[in-house]
Amino acid sequence: MEDPPLNARILIIEDNPANMELMAYLLEARGHQLSFAADGEAGLAVAFAEPPDLIVCDVHLPRLDGDAVVMALRQHPALCDVPVVAVTALAMVGDREKLLAAGFDGYISKPIEPETFSQDIEGFLSRKHGTPQATAR
Repeated sequence: MEDPPLNARILIIEDNPANMELMAYLLEARGHQLSFAADGEAGLAVAFAEPPDLIVCDVHLPRLDGDAVVMALRQHPALCDVPVVAVTALAMVGDREKLLAAGFDGYISKPIEPETFSQDIEGFLSRKHGTPQATAR
């Protein structure tokens, strides 16, 4: 089995500074290279300029919400296969299915669980690189 790449390039699109700081802390500790955007439009600009290995995207964002971000990514030839993981407080019945139908590859619920967040993200990286992985929470 192939391990997820160390130093994976991960783009975090999140408008809450505390959530962004926590995700950054957890992922940098695992050796990943991060880039950041605080709204959907800026996130797309960063992704288009330097395609990441994975995108972590909040659903409720200013200027362009997560659904619109993932739709734009899926239409871009260089980014259509980049895994996009929703990180959201949406936890109602059917929300997971709606996010997957919108084009997200999976989702992680907020509040972020520091004990499992990095492993969940690396699970999505592993799937991209051919290693089977259970769906994250």
